Amino acid sequence: MTPFGERLRLLRAARGMTQRQMARHLHLTPAYLSALEHGRRGRPAPGLVQQICGVLGIIWDEAEELQRLARLSHPRVVIETGGLAPGATEIANLLAERIADLAPATLDRLLEILRAQPSRRPRPGARPSVRTGGARSPRDGSAGPPARPRRAK
Repeated sequence: MTPFGERLRLLRAARGMTQRQMARHLHLTPAYLSALEHGRRGRPAPGLVQQICGVLGIIWDEAEELQRLARLSHPRVVIETGGLAPGATEIANLLAERIADLAPATLDRLLEILRAQPSRRPRPGARPSVRTGGARSPRDGSAGPPARPRRAK
């Protein structure tokens, strides 16, 4: 089960809603919703998470937390360690090899360490800052092709 799936199941159950009822509201099959709850599907699209929030009647902090959990709930993760210290590659490989055998207390300790470490990467969906050695990017008003207009949501 993924963090998103666990939270979704708890929220749905707290509202007395069955998977079949929720799936009907979301125009999904109950099998898909079950697979999402159990981590047998990839992370849900942000639009689906917004629909789920609407069906469950959750807003603000609780909705943001569900979006955050969805971003962290891809059941098959790829870790790029090229250019990092050799220890980073070793950690990634050992974790991939042994994660299924780690005790819950060990997982909790690892989570605590990683959550305390500030992230260097921008959140998914955020525009990365591009450094080009002093050159200006076309998005800052300098010469270059015009930026494509964004559609209103």
